[in-house]
Amino acid sequence: MSEELEGIENQLKDLFKQLSSGFQKLEKLKDQGRQARQLEELTGKLRECKRLIMEFDREIKAQEASNPESLTRELNDTKQSMIKELNGYVSLKKTYASTSGGGRAGLGIDGGGAGEDGGEAFQRKAAMMSTEELKDHGRKVMDNTDQAIESAQKIVHQTVNIGAQVAITTKGQTEQMKRVINELDDIHFSIKRATKLVKEIGRQVATDRCIMAFLVLIVLPGLPREKAKRVTTRVLGRNFRV
Repeated sequence: MSEELEGIENQLKDLFKQLSSGFQKLEKLKDQGRQARQLEELTGKLRECKRLIMEFDREIKAQEASNPESLTRELNDTKQSMIKELNGYVSLKKTYASTSGGGRAGLGIDGGGAGEDGGEAFQRKAAMMSTEELKDHGRKVMDNTDQAIESAQKIVHQTVNIGAQVAITTKGQTEQMKRVINELDDIHFSIKRATKLVKEIGRQVATDRCIMAFLVLIVLPGLPREKAKRVTTRVLGRNFRV
């Protein structure tokens, strides 16, 4: 056996001794608080045992190629023996946990037919409960289920209401944008009409001035110079010279 495997085996032997004395101490305790603390400490040691056994198994597989077949078989037998001893303490821990109403399950290791799944643990716990306790447990489960369904329904209703509000807001914003676009179109059309009207007025003014200029040119030759100058200034402006 390698030094690594030997070291792991020695650690497990020491932990198994601590578990044995720990459960003996637990049996003598009467105070529930101290029992719970002792049980929690033992649970930690059980987890450490499980970790070491898994590490022991990994080392066996890592050294399998270099070890003789007989040594590998012997190491596997040692591993199975440790698994069996660990599961014995796990079962003992579950018994104390069920009696005190606390503790955690799920520390067993598969190997040699040992270990206990959640269904078996629940069946054992249910067998220890009275009819009234089973009814209370069933009512609690149903109440929790009803509360979960009611909560889900509230979330669905809230989601629907939020969606409807968003749709209304979006519709209002869309209509407002349409009105703004229509107003902009009206303004653009009004600007085009005003521009066209200004151009027409400008052309009309220019035409009127041209007509007046022709009339002045026709009338001026028959007037005295001073009077013609006054008429020209009055009609065509001061910058126009005769």
